[in-house]
Amino acid sequence: MEKEELWKTVQEVWKIEISSIEELATTVDKDSIFRVVEMIADCKNNNGRVITMGIGTSAATARKIAHTFSCIEIPSFFLSPADSMHGGLGAVQRNDIVIAISKGGNTKEIINVIPSLKKKEVKLIGVTENENSILGKECNLLLKVKVKREADEFNMLATSSTIAVISLFDAIAIFLMKYTDYTKEQFAIIHPGGAVGERLLKEVTNDEKDESSSI
Repeated sequence: MEKEELWKTVQEVWKIEISSIEELATTVDKDSIFRVVEMIADCKNNNGRVITMGIGTSAATARKIAHTFSCIEIPSFFLSPADSMHGGLGAVQRNDIVIAISKGGNTKEIINVIPSLKKKEVKLIGVTENENSILGKECNLLLKVKVKREADEFNMLATSSTIAVISLFDAIAIFLMKYTDYTKEQFAIIHPGGAVGERLLKEVTNDEKDESSSI
C-alpha cells in the first residue's frame, strides 16, 4: 500500500471520529447531562465518590473519566466489575455514584454487579447505545451514546464510540467546573507537578501579587 493511500486512511479515521463528536450535540439528551451534573455535585456535597466501571476498552475509558473527575476535586476511582464480584464492592457505599460503561449494555460483568448496587442503594448511571439493554433499563439515569460507525473498515473496533464517550464526559467535567465554581487555585493545589503545575504556580503567584498591589 502506497504512503498516499495510507495517509488517506489516517484522514478518514479522523473524519469519522470528528463526526462522532459533532453528532453528540444532537443525539445526547440535554436534560440527562444536566441531571448527571446535579447528581455528581450532590454526591460530592454528601461526601460520596464517583466510581467508574467498564470492561475492555470501556475500562480504559472509565479510568480516564475517573482521573478527569479527580482533577477537578470530584473524588473518583475506577473499579473493575470483575473484581467487584469478589469483594471489591465493599469500596462502594450508599452516597456514591457508579458510572457503568457498556456499548451494548449487556456486558456480563457489568450486569452481574447491578443487583448488589441496588441493595446498597447506590445510584447507577448507565452509558450505552442500547436503551433496551439490561443496563439501559436498570440504571437510574441513562446516557445514550450511539455513533454511526466505528473508524475501522469492519465497523467493530471501539474507536469513534470511545472518543464520543470520552468527549461527553470531558464536557460534563467542564460543566461541573462551572457548576461548582472550581478555581484555578484549587487546581494548583492538587496538580503541583509537571509543566502544568509549574505554569499554575506562576499564574497563581502573579494573581496574588496583583491582588495585594491593588489593596
